[in-house]
Amino acid sequence: MVLDIFTYGFMQRALITGIAIAVICSLVGLFLVLRRYSLFGDALAHMAFGGIAVGLFLNVYPLWSAFVVSILSALGITKLRKTTKISGDAAVAVLLSSGLAVGVLLVSASKGFTVDLFSFLFGSILLTSMEDTLLITGISAGIVATVIMLRKQLLYITFDEEQAKVSGLPIDKLNYVFMILASVTVITSMRLVGILLISALIVLPNVTSMMIGKGFKKTVIISISLSVAAVVSGIIISYYLNLAPSGTIVMVSVSMFLGTLLARSMGLFSSKTIHQENNSIQRSY
Repeated sequence: MVLDIFTYGFMQRALITGIAIAVICSLVGLFLVLRRYSLFGDALAHMAFGGIAVGLFLNVYPLWSAFVVSILSALGITKLRKTTKISGDAAVAVLLSSGLAVGVLLVSASKGFTVDLFSFLFGSILLTSMEDTLLITGISAGIVATVIMLRKQLLYITFDEEQAKVSGLPIDKLNYVFMILASVTVITSMRLVGILLISALIVLPNVTSMMIGKGFKKTVIISISLSVAAVVSGIIISYYLNLAPSGTIVMVSVSMFLGTLLARSMGLFSSKTIHQENNSIQRSY
């Protein structure tokens, strides 16, 4: 029976961890997409690859080195963008290529890929331990609480950073806090889909929900729902078809995107956009 898989401990841990990751990826990813930083998650994942390679090379726990490298890189690229006026996509390209280069060099210096490195590259959600589950759910709860607390400020600077600065918001501090949240989200999510596919989980549910056109609050709810549905169904499908969970989850998300795109082309969704709620946010300041 289908429900039999829910009696297995490893499947329970995978689903709990997957749902937690799906929520934070869709929540943080929405702000990244709105700020035209869709590939920032991918760039951070590549920096994490470099950080993991550093950890394996120095024989330290790779996730901690990935956390340090990704957060420092995100803060550094934010500072670089501010001081040199480099465009967002150029900054992302610098981050992506640098992280990948560092990782490749260290992998070659350590004489090839290891099993641990492959698990980070492609994800290993079914191998999640109880300690991993508790850690990931705890981090996810912290990220969700922070985003909810700062939601109005983050939305304001996302749509109109200059106007938000005039209104007295601490733009620099908010940008740094958000980049740290994005870095932690990416590192936490590697367990689910791996470094190579992390951007798909951040971007696809949000792009799909934005096409439905229901305003910001509903877009958040739809995005989280789509993300959770993709993760849960992807894990279950991969188990029965003996496929990689990470790739299956991404393909389910792609299917949702294509289905929504088709429905929108048939005029099934309204034309209201998420940007229309920005005026009410601005008035609150």
